[in-house]
Amino acid sequence: MSLLFGRLRPVRFDSNCLIMKSLARRLFITFTSLALAVPFVAPGAALAQVNKNLPVVELTITQGSSTAKLKAEVAADGATRTIGLMNRFSLAPDSGMLFVFARSEPLAFWMRNTYVPLSIAYLNDKGVILNILDMKPHDESTHPSAGPAMYALEMKQGWFKEHGIVAGAKVVGLDKAGRAKD
Repeated sequence: MSLLFGRLRPVRFDSNCLIMKSLARRLFITFTSLALAVPFVAPGAALAQVNKNLPVVELTITQGSSTAKLKAEVAADGATRTIGLMNRFSLAPDSGMLFVFARSEPLAFWMRNTYVPLSIAYLNDKGVILNILDMKPHDESTHPSAGPAMYALEMKQGWFKEHGIVAGAKVVGLDKAGRAKD
């Protein structure tokens, strides 16, 4: 103990109470340093998961005579679809995430742990957009498809509107995404 804290010198105070001044000072400095060294971690941040190294496909959306191109990470299994775009703070321009399901069925998404405002387009098995909805960060209410959907495409909020894309537009290149893996 003497190696760690050095030589201890008692100091007498008026109240006849002895304090080990050197030990008290060193303990205070040690514990204060430890407390300041521990980084602040938001609740649940240690468990935060982010999809990484997902395959990326290039898609084209056609609406009448206009087209829009984008790159989408592919979430094709239960684990990657569950995490989706959670715990991300930005998206690259003209980039998003394509969710691939095994069969067409009514779908609904929420925004738990999602920090980027998104727009979601639900697509049928032929790649036709059924509906597009805007979603706010951390909103846990569900945003449902307008019918049975096999795909969902999430982009930065307003992306579809900026490109003049509405329900009925066709997404080309979905075959490059492969099939759902579950």
